[in-house]
Formats: sequence, structure tokens, C-alpha cells
Amino acid sequence: MDGPPGRKPFVFSPAAEPRAGGRCLFCDITSGRAAAHRVYEDARVVAFLDRFPVAVGHTLVCPRVHVEKVGELGEEDLVALFRVVQRVARAVEAALEPDGLNLLVNQGAAAGQVVFHVHVHVSPRWRGQGFTGRRLSEAEARFEETAERLRGAIR
Repeated sequence: MDGPPGRKPFVFSPAAEPRAGGRCLFCDITSGRAAAHRVYEDARVVAFLDRFPVAVGHTLVCPRVHVEKVGELGEEDLVALFRVVQRVARAVEAALEPDGLNLLVNQGAAAGQVVFHVHVHVSPRWRGQGFTGRRLSEAEARFEETAERLRGAIR
């Protein structure tokens, strides 16, 4: 079911565009085939800045293994994923001093998932920011500066 009659499908990000050869964008990023502003990586997980951020420091935490849903992750990968989510959340708080954070998993198209490789959004929030769906421009996002600050704050 697509939702109530007359309601348009939810499209959250330009990242929904298909990759050449049907490859997964996040598999390309975690393997190093595609560029990203990485802030953390280990054997199981990569964290990188969202290319279409809702706030400065909006970071995606992604397992290297390709699965679409949280429930498809093995226990070791699940624990590793959320251990890194915690590290990134702490780094965002230390480096950017937001008033709050959103930690979010969109699972399935109806929930707004557009890259079907499980990932967790760590989005800093400031009072008065609201949920407009507006994406920051590259200049507003300050990718290089922000990535450097987060890398320096991750412990």
C-alpha cells in the first residue's frame, strides 16, 4: 500500500538515484570506491558526513556488510554499529555543541529509506531549527571543516 489516496510518495534525498551497474552507494563508500567525508572507520563500520545534510555535522554510520534492515545484521555487526553511533554522537556533541541530537534509522521506503543499506543518522539539532526537510548547501555544510572537527573529537 502506498498510503492514503492522493498522497505523494515520500522522497527524502537526491541520493535515491540509482548507481551505475546497480551498485549500492554505501557499499561503494565503505569500500572506498566512492568518495565521502569520513569521520571514523574500523573493520566493521564507517561513519561519514551525509552528502545532503539537514544540519552541520549530520553524519551517517554504516556497517560495511550490505543489509537493508537492522534485523538482518548479525549480532557482532549490530553491536559494532551502535558502538560507533555512540562514539559519533559523543563527538558531535563535543565538537559542535548542539542543543540536542536526532538518532534515526529509516527502514523501508515507507519510512523514508532511500539508500537500501542500513545506516543510522546522527543529526545535531539546535533550538528553533525545526523539521523543515531543508537540506544545507555545500557552503553551509562546511564538509571539510566539520569532518576534521569530528575526527578530532572521536574517542
